[in-house]
Amino acid sequence: MQSRHRVFAEDLLLPREEGEDHFDRVPDSLVLLIFNRLADARSLGRCSAVSKRFNALVPLVLKNFSSIRNLRMELPVSDVGTDDGVLLRWKAVFGSTLQSCVILGGTRVDRAAAVPAAAATAAGDHEASQGDDSGSIPESFYTNGGLKLRVVWTISSLIAAATRHYLLREIVKEHPTLETVALTDAHGQGTLSMGRDQIKEFRDKPLAAAAAANRTQVPACNMKLRYAPMLELSDGTRIQGATLVVIKPVGEAGGIGGGRKELDEFVADAFDGPYREAVSALSKRRTYLLEMNGF
Repeated sequence: MQSRHRVFAEDLLLPREEGEDHFDRVPDSLVLLIFNRLADARSLGRCSAVSKRFNALVPLVLKNFSSIRNLRMELPVSDVGTDDGVLLRWKAVFGSTLQSCVILGGTRVDRAAAVPAAAATAAGDHEASQGDDSGSIPESFYTNGGLKLRVVWTISSLIAAATRHYLLREIVKEHPTLETVALTDAHGQGTLSMGRDQIKEFRDKPLAAAAAANRTQVPACNMKLRYAPMLELSDGTRIQGATLVVIKPVGEAGGIGGGRKELDEFVADAFDGPYREAVSALSKRRTYLLEMNGF
């Protein structure tokens, strides 16, 4: 019977002699080449903690950054708390204030075996045909708290977006070369984005802060709500209580500084993967108009 030997990573990394550091064998030129290929500041910061030598090399990488044009930041947690299984995604565009926001929600998301695209289309068409008005919201939606829940989602998402917008004041002020900004979270719940025109407006117009809150004031808005009791997507994802809300300030023709076409493109491209398909399916449903006061 053969004996078994275990080899541990620690055995390979232990110095052969006291004081020997294997990282010292890597030339500076190679280390700097690796550091320059890192895509985010968090990874670079972790590298600086490896050794004193690495910590001394990191500033040599950072000295090449004299300005920032495109900034993407990720918060460690999402802003809006939801129960397990609940879907809530939002994307908002701000200038000096809200320009447009799209919210995708569902009371439950289930995974099932993928279905052929043709079958998914047929199922969606069958669902959309239920009822005389092709996609009308059932009466129970208003009586069992369904509408109230969607209002809570909407207000919570707008508060989260306005809070992130308020956080960007000093960042935009201190970096005059910024052209795009995206502020996301680790859970992928929401994204606040600003392009070149929005950043220019942010600098030129005074920011209206909400009273007694560290966020930007949300203006009075018009909302378009679309609903489906259940959506079954081509990858097998089932979204119960699927809801799409498109928001723009009162008086804005199309939102995001453009017309109807620009707003439709913004909504269609707001999310990736199966949620993009969900938005497309919900966009074909009957539209319900709501109004909301500023807060």
